[in-house]
Amino acid sequence: MNLKRIGVLGAGNIGIGVVTDLVLHGLSAVVVDVSDEILECAQASVLNNVRTAPLLSKSLPRVTRDEAMQRMVWTTRLEDVASCDFIVENVTEDWALKQAVYRQLDRIAPPEVCFGVNTSCISITQVASVTTRPANVVGVHFMNPVHLMPTVEVIRGYHTSGPTLDTLLALLAALKKEGVVVEDLPGYVSNRISHLFMNEAAFVLQDSVTTAANIDQIFKKCFGHKMGPLETADLIGLDTVVRSLDVLYESFQDPKYRCCPLLRKLVHAGHLGRKTGKGFHVYPKG
Repeated sequence: MNLKRIGVLGAGNIGIGVVTDLVLHGLSAVVVDVSDEILECAQASVLNNVRTAPLLSKSLPRVTRDEAMQRMVWTTRLEDVASCDFIVENVTEDWALKQAVYRQLDRIAPPEVCFGVNTSCISITQVASVTTRPANVVGVHFMNPVHLMPTVEVIRGYHTSGPTLDTLLALLAALKKEGVVVEDLPGYVSNRISHLFMNEAAFVLQDSVTTAANIDQIFKKCFGHKMGPLETADLIGLDTVVRSLDVLYESFQDPKYRCCPLLRKLVHAGHLGRKTGKGFHVYPKG
């Protein structure tokens, strides 16, 4: 099983983390996004992650800047992933956009190549349905920060084959990660639960029960969570959280997934969390 060159579609927070992990573990990455500006910022973030990773985790290897640069290709051309052995997609949680990407990707990639769908809530079976290789499509839900998290939620779509699962699990093993396999329903395990958690925290804040800081403190100090629910939402990106809640609501038609108006209001105001410097909390620039 040759897994040396991995295509990474989308150079946002998760994409940056995936590339960091690949580079740290000796694999090459072909990274695709829509503009050179996005790619330049992402490359700088990856190089910073590679530099600081051994300080944050003793299990991560030291990789020089030159070694990292040799393992990365940055491009705006989707066609450049045609030479990759596996492709991880991290495109924005927007079905119309994902659908268009997969139709094009299906024409470009060799028929034996598997697609790892890194999505928060969209059905893996739905994604697979727009390709001619549904057996080669599998969900791979990385957590943030990717290179510091030892476990990945792996989602088996309706048509996902055993060899495809094995291929993904082999890739994760090369990254020193464990994959926990779950079945395919929107939100899977992690986001079906965690987004309720974040959304209800936003309702508590909206109802003026207490401050955002207090909400997060209670969960960190009383329950031992490393981050509170509102800090977690800020890290993910409030726009991503809203889109995911909308997918869950549409999928299950259950009012428990109704997005908190305050959460949507913050997105409309452009306060998306850490990536904009302000969300439920305010973050220092840079």
